[in-house]
Amino acid sequence: MSIVLTAAGFHVLLALASGPGHGYAVMRFVEEISEGAVRLGPGTLYRTISRLVADGLVEESEGGDPAAPHDARRRYYRLTPKGEQAARAEAALMARMVGAAREAGLIT
Repeated sequence: MSIVLTAAGFHVLLALASGPGHGYAVMRFVEEISEGAVRLGPGTLYRTISRLVADGLVEESEGGDPAAPHDARRRYYRLTPKGEQAARAEAALMARMVGAAREAGLIT
């Protein structure tokens, strides 16, 4: 069974692919990697995270960066093995789409 990811879902999985992070870090990552073209607002971000948790792709993790200032309300998330598999599948699909766009002359 294949999992259908929204763009926001893939962005969150991509942000967490390199390790656990909290919501604000995910928002910043997405904005930076897209050069400001994509901005996940808090409502979209936390609805997306809730869906990813419900689907077993993301889970809350203990703690985070011990060097970062601690905020007791901050929740950290990480990919599950199922989440990593879904992110890899979506990235492979996107790579095929980029290849097709290149062949069609849409990008160089």
